[in-house]
Amino acid sequence: MEIRIGLRNTSREISFESKQTPTEIEKSVELALNSELKQLKLVDDKGRIFIVPVDALAYVEIGAEEARRVGFIA
Repeated sequence: MEIRIGLRNTSREISFESKQTPTEIEKSVELALNSELKQLKLVDDKGRIFIVPVDALAYVEIGAEEARRVGFIA
């Protein structure tokens, strides 16, 4: 599943694949926004941890699961 996080005051975004379900990601984002937590913590499919300050969040886009790719990678 592809996750894209937009940050305030920058044109770049954080984009990564995650094994978490859309519901798990949505709950993590909701918890970070509605509580006194100061950071959102998500894990990608390679085990890397992304920690983003809640006050820097512009948006979090939760994409559909990536379909299996067929063919060669150039």
